[in-house]
Amino acid sequence: MTADDLKQTYAFDYESSAFTRSLAIHADCYEWMRQAPAESIHAIVTDPPYGVKEYDPDQLEKRSNGHGGVWRIPPSFDGHNRSPLPRFTALNPRERARIQEYFYEWARLTLRLLRPGAHVFLASNVFLSQIVFAALTDAGLEFRGQVIRLVRTLRGGDRPKNAEEEFPDVCSMPRGCYEPWGIFRKPVPKDMTVGACLRTFQTGGLRRKPDGNPFEDVIESERTPQKERSIANHPSLKPQSFLRQIVYASLPLGKGIVLDPFMGAGSTLAAAEAVGYTAIGIEKNREYYAMSLRAVPALSLSGTKESQLSLKIA
Repeated sequence: MTADDLKQTYAFDYESSAFTRSLAIHADCYEWMRQAPAESIHAIVTDPPYGVKEYDPDQLEKRSNGHGGVWRIPPSFDGHNRSPLPRFTALNPRERARIQEYFYEWARLTLRLLRPGAHVFLASNVFLSQIVFAALTDAGLEFRGQVIRLVRTLRGGDRPKNAEEEFPDVCSMPRGCYEPWGIFRKPVPKDMTVGACLRTFQTGGLRRKPDGNPFEDVIESERTPQKERSIANHPSLKPQSFLRQIVYASLPLGKGIVLDPFMGAGSTLAAAEAVGYTAIGIEKNREYYAMSLRAVPALSLSGTKESQLSLKIA
């Protein structure tokens, strides 16, 4: 399916922009998912905003100003300015219930869109993963495990706030060294084997690595390189070196459509372009949608030529 074919089938009346094999759409993903053709998506790879308030306009403004709101501005560390991060530890019971409801509804729409046997890769964090993952399974998706992205950051490990000198040998929480990505699957039809599902729907499993080894659930990663951040200044930008591995694994036969309903700056689309896949991205924030139009082509070409070709479809 070409980018023009994607536009004719999936853009509807929304503003959209086509790339080589992908399509970015400026829309609310809930509205779009209710209209998109049923059972037409082969995989979802996404890093959602968790449906609370961290990407509301007023919260983004507070983040830009460097104070207030749900975004915590960590202190500098050895001369390095640390990136803001949402204060998920400070969410109250009502906000946690909102997250559960948000993802339950989202998962129901996901089940409508996905082909039987299709996989979902969903980024999460250690504070909310139990709520989010339970909501998806309650809605009917199968939990198939996690990908642990090993990445050492400067987050966490702080001494108690306003008591650093009094308790120098204490940290209020561990230094973060991993990021959990939930793996889910729309159930394979009853009495259908994975092999039959692959033949019928091109879904049901995960694509092995280019060297023939199985896809693994622990991936050593890096912090997003400054070169990529200079292309797309999105607060949750994931590195292409990691995303390309996830996207590549999501289509077991290397065929079909990968959807990112929370596209942000388009890093999932860029990864899909880099490995030769077809993808659709949905983003309701106009600033991030506009950013993706410039970022997707540039990010898809980032990294060494060898790293791009290592995951290319034969």
